[in-house]
Amino acid sequence: MDSKIGLRNSAKSIRKSLDIDAISLNAVSKIRRNEIYHQSFHVLIFYPMKYEINLLKLLNDDKAFYLPKVSSDNLLICPYKLNDRLVKSKFNIYEPCSHPVEPSILDLVILPALMADRSGYRLGYGSGFYDRFLASNHSFRTILPVAKELCVEKLPHEEFDKKSDIVIEC
Repeated sequence: MDSKIGLRNSAKSIRKSLDIDAISLNAVSKIRRNEIYHQSFHVLIFYPMKYEINLLKLLNDDKAFYLPKVSSDNLLICPYKLNDRLVKSKFNIYEPCSHPVEPSILDLVILPALMADRSGYRLGYGSGFYDRFLASNHSFRTILPVAKELCVEKLPHEEFDKKSDIVIEC
């Protein structure tokens, strides 16, 4: 099985060749049809980086949305509404300026990934922010949208890697 570093490099290369706009529209459509999404009101999404699935169209739905903000080794959960002010972090990711709330408010977390496997394991960027966040919070469900070209049968994973409840291939 390939190393995580090799898989990350491969996933980044593949993503550059994909029609991310079409994949993003498909992801939004499939998430909106998902029963867990329908039952959720407080939803954490992510602000997309270049070549990453863009879920910002979900912000038009009648839900309370949140974006993550990195603080030290942790993810803080901050309320976000369409057109709220964002600032670029040291990781070159847009983050909200709002004050963080308790993660226990969340019903659903929609996870970013470079790649995923069909059993729910994700390959992130290697910093472990989401795995630490998922390990310390258990009150919500998780959805992992991923381009079908980046969904594989099995990824290498460690004991600290956390599975998503649902993988949505787009």
